[in-house]
Amino acid sequence: MKIYLATGNKNKKREMVELLPDHEIVIPSDENIEFDPDETGTTFYENSLIKAKALYDIVHYPVIADDSGICVDALGGSPGIYSSRYAGPDFMQGKPDGTKISQEEQNIFIIQQTNDAIKNGNLPKMPYLNGPRSCHYTCAMVLYAGQDRLFVAQETFEGALIDDINNQAGNGGFGYDPIVFFPEYNKTVAQLTADEKNAISHRGKAVRAIKGIIEQL
Repeated sequence: MKIYLATGNKNKKREMVELLPDHEIVIPSDENIEFDPDETGTTFYENSLIKAKALYDIVHYPVIADDSGICVDALGGSPGIYSSRYAGPDFMQGKPDGTKISQEEQNIFIIQQTNDAIKNGNLPKMPYLNGPRSCHYTCAMVLYAGQDRLFVAQETFEGALIDDINNQAGNGGFGYDPIVFFPEYNKTVAQLTADEKNAISHRGKAVRAIKGIIEQL
């Protein structure tokens, strides 16, 4: 079955191809479709739905969209939906001019900001699954099959931020993966194999929830 994936991120496409090997996964750029909707939602789900509907209105074919990001407990769950735009403590929701900093800079900033919050004792009251450096990825995934026919799965993937950028490790994954430590495997997320990550990740779990629905379309 042909399924459109509402993203320009080829890393996300690669993961989705691994997770749904029996289906043809197509992203807009594969068919020279211009696609850059304004993600004006206030939650992962809202942004995912915005992207899914926007692409469906163009292709009129089943669309999967996901919105995902990293949520750091010591930072009150930030940067969350702003993970791709995060530009340090002065620009938690991104720079006003829309420019983005490199992933390496984002990783440095988020580690330092978390270190400062812990050092200053400025921590929100919440359950810390993996200590004060706890964080988790969130993925909200929408399968959009028509105006009144859509399905949603939202999942998380728990870990902890490393405390020094010099300790980042791994060449797999993408984004914040080299600085997120996964205690159960004693590895960063970027050190996990593709099969290991897909078995336990936020996106992997969300896809498995959606997969059964896809088979019924």
